[in-house]
Amino acid sequence: MIDLSHKPLIEGEKVILRPFQDGDFPFIEECLQDPEVLKLTGSSSDFDWKYMLHWYNTRNEQTDRLDLAIVDSSLGILVGEAVVNLYDEKTHNMNFRILIGPRGRNRGLGTEATQLTIDYLFTTTTLNVITLSVFDFNPRAKHVYEKIGFVVESVDEKDFEFEGEWIDSINMKLTREDWLNRGSV
Repeated sequence: MIDLSHKPLIEGEKVILRPFQDGDFPFIEECLQDPEVLKLTGSSSDFDWKYMLHWYNTRNEQTDRLDLAIVDSSLGILVGEAVVNLYDEKTHNMNFRILIGPRGRNRGLGTEATQLTIDYLFTTTTLNVITLSVFDFNPRAKHVYEKIGFVVESVDEKDFEFEGEWIDSINMKLTREDWLNRGSV
């Protein structure tokens, strides 16, 4: 089992990754209501906001997953989240996902947050593989993942319906060995 009870503070050039704080929820809400976030994550805007507030308030207590706020260093506000979850004991891997809200896009914040998270995981845990899935209509994210070293493992065809069109889900992975051989971006 992986113990992720420690929630780190990780500072990069553009972003700070940190545990969630009480004042973050309005910014999380803004991210979760953003049409682009909803589309690219395959989510619905039909949230129970009271439940969501409770859910985010319990993220720092979780020992089997890592949920970190992505804070834009220049603005000092939350612009997204980086999440590592779904530990698979048999393969010793976990899943990574990230979302960047409207205030954090197109400035390399997601790339840096992804790199910092992956580096942290492979430096502080014994994970073998980090996996993720990205919808085919999100080439920007796929490019970021490839730049960091993720490779396509498989494709789930017609995995998600969006506005009457079926979208493939691309499954990617990064092994510890490839990460060690590649170094940082």
